Amino acid sequence: MPPKKKAGPARKVIADNRKARFNYEIVDTLEAGLVLTGTEVKALREGKANIAESYASSEDGEIWLINSYLPEYLQGNRFNHEPRRKRKLLLNRREMNRLAASVQKQGMSIVPMRLYFNDRGTAKLEIALARGKKVHDKRETEKQRDWNRQKQRLMKELG
Repeated sequence: MPPKKKAGPARKVIADNRKARFNYEIVDTLEAGLVLTGTEVKALREGKANIAESYASSEDGEIWLINSYLPEYLQGNRFNHEPRRKRKLLLNRREMNRLAASVQKQGMSIVPMRLYFNDRGTAKLEIALARGKKVHDKRETEKQRDWNRQKQRLMKELG
């Protein structure tokens, strides 16, 4: 019998915050669970969530995801959820304290990066501790990206 291949982390990505890497300098990333209602989970399974303009905030010793959009589940009738409600993030106490301290002391932000289902079928949110980029940093990133693209074209033509 041939040896079994080790599979990487099986993730079904629901929403991705692609603009975050452009607007922020990512310092550290964490995986957090979400407190969701039944219709929210069903809406997530349809894959139509949006976390692009959302952020996480520390309130009363807990971390909350604010302004994320999970559309209403069409078959949810009167038991449906509020699309833009605050959702609690599930983290260890030590992680919560570290995030809150970084935000308060160093002026960092907690930015949601990716919303996905893990291999066990649980909804997870990848959050990042990030520092906002200045305009000149964004320009530098754009220049670097253009140069890399141009380099690839030249290599393809010559190689």
